[in-house]
Amino acid sequence: MRNRKEVMARWCGVMEWLDRLGYLTAGFSLLVLGMLIFAHAWYTFVAKAGEIGLLPSGLKLLNDLLLVIILLELFRTVIRFLQTEILDLEPYLAVGIIACTRRVLTASAELSHLPSMSETQFYQYLMDVGLNVAVIMVLVVGVFLVRKRPAQAAAGSS
Repeated sequence: MRNRKEVMARWCGVMEWLDRLGYLTAGFSLLVLGMLIFAHAWYTFVAKAGEIGLLPSGLKLLNDLLLVIILLELFRTVIRFLQTEILDLEPYLAVGIIACTRRVLTASAELSHLPSMSETQFYQYLMDVGLNVAVIMVLVVGVFLVRKRPAQAAAGSS
């Protein structure tokens, strides 16, 4: 019986090590991907700004930079987890807010470059933006609630 517990403890140790390795490689991948997207976004902005105009290039750059912020926030969350072994909810709420904001900006940019817009397209745009704004508001309330919960309850639930 004792030998079985030792074997099980050893396997659990190996699985925990593999779990940490998975978080390390995922975190490193998020960082590298963020850096590559950042470099490519600026290269594309500089290369295309003269061809297609400053506004479309700037909006594309803004969209890409918001994606980089999302990746870096996820990277930071992985680092925090590896340091504390506690998954915090707030960074995921922040990523959701940034992602919805990114979608609103992207939809606006797409709309502004249409030569003509049908009534259906306009209503689809309004629904898309309205839904994203509603999600942003819900996520902001979530951030508020997470920050307002008592410190003892926050430590116990994590």
